[in-house]
Amino acid sequence: MEQPAPIAQPSVRPGLRGRLTIPVLAFGGILMAVMQTVVVPLLPDLPRLTHSSPGAVSWTVTATLLSGAVLTPVLGRAGDMYGKRRVLTAALLLMTVGSVMCALSSDIAVLITARALQGAAASVVPLSISILRDELPPERRGSAVALMSSTVGIGAALGLPLAALVVQYYDWHTMFWLTSALGAVGVSAVWWAVKESPVREPGRFDVAGTLGLAAGLVCLLLGVSQGGQWGWTGARVLGLFAAAVVVLGLWWWQQLHTERPLVDLRLVSRPRVGLSHVAALLTGFAFYANSLVTAQLVQAPKATGYGLGLSIVETGLCLLPGGVTMLLFSPLSARISAARGPRVTLALGAAVIACGYAVRIADSRDLWMIILGATVVATGTTLAYSALPTLILRAVPAEQTASANGVNVLMRTIGQATSSAAVAAVLVHHTSPVGGVPVPTLHGYLLAFTVAGIVALVASATALTIPGDTGRRGSRRAGSGTLDARDEALEGA
Repeated sequence: MEQPAPIAQPSVRPGLRGRLTIPVLAFGGILMAVMQTVVVPLLPDLPRLTHSSPGAVSWTVTATLLSGAVLTPVLGRAGDMYGKRRVLTAALLLMTVGSVMCALSSDIAVLITARALQGAAASVVPLSISILRDELPPERRGSAVALMSSTVGIGAALGLPLAALVVQYYDWHTMFWLTSALGAVGVSAVWWAVKESPVREPGRFDVAGTLGLAAGLVCLLLGVSQGGQWGWTGARVLGLFAAAVVVLGLWWWQQLHTERPLVDLRLVSRPRVGLSHVAALLTGFAFYANSLVTAQLVQAPKATGYGLGLSIVETGLCLLPGGVTMLLFSPLSARISAARGPRVTLALGAAVIACGYAVRIADSRDLWMIILGATVVATGTTLAYSALPTLILRAVPAEQTASANGVNVLMRTIGQATSSAAVAAVLVHHTSPVGGVPVPTLHGYLLAFTVAGIVALVASATALTIPGDTGRRGSRRAGSGTLDARDEALEGA
């Protein structure tokens, strides 16, 4: 039996830099989510501002999705090999360069390219979680990882109203100058406050695997994201799905026969890792429907009989309580995981998401009930998203944590893209004319909530099937202050 590699003992960096490591990494995660959200208020006006078509403008979102999906596992692997702080800094730098390009140009081709660069920031959270695993003692790791996971929702909740306010009162380029300045602060802070992790997995970078994964994911996600616009039974979409199956099948074979693969598929095939990835995909689907449907529902015209006719700023403020809740509940998630194990936290979080959708189904006309339901979903998302990286950290070797968490984030991304396509399909097939314009019906929204709630329940059931995790083991580790290499290897087996 192959002996596990020695695991470096975590150490807290002394002084001010050590105390700021967690806040700086959390700032990077929030900044990443803000950067992904700020373009949303611009979408209705971008065709006029850039003298382009709505179809071309939609690529400012699609390009970020595709590049983020491709680069997250790739940069995670690069972090394990060449240094996590180095790759994290590079990802934030690419995000900032993309923001500067958006601030300087009104050309749609430049904007799409810039948004593709910003997709690199999707790797910020898995890289940061891996750094926290390497640098923090076990008793501090759980709460730090939970906070880092919550930054995705916190940043999204803050980014939407902030961007809407800037767009409403200033030139739209001002928004990107602001995010450029914040990005520069994030790059500098990470380089100054975060220590380079000593945990590495040496070897040659798998270029063929990277190209194969990129091609397969682009075909898959492009088909999912554009299916509603191009037609699900059209030749382009069916061709993309067929190409994805072929390319990813060849990629899978290549990864199994490569000495140093981009993604260790033998590790993924272990139930603790593989089922965690499945749960991540399902949770991503369930969570994302909340943001998509809530925004459209409250902005629907009052003539529909259910819409509230809110502005984009007011819509952002409706989602803000959910972001605050995610910040407040992340420590609770860590305590539940320490006492009962992260799979229980994940199952509980997915069940809470389902309860939130039950509230939405019960009443989606009164604003306070809409906010309550959205906040309950956000609470469940906090519990679930905080538990997922902890499950991965306990199930994989220390030198593969960044790449493994990158794959987990990729599965969430695929779930979110699928959720977006499913919600769009449901709403398109349930419309009624209002002022001569087809508008989704309330029944369509309730059906979308039902689908998302059912997926959340499936995610909860999947979490309970993840083997080998107990609250007793988590408590023992939290109290010991050390990680034993033999236990880590046995957990992964």
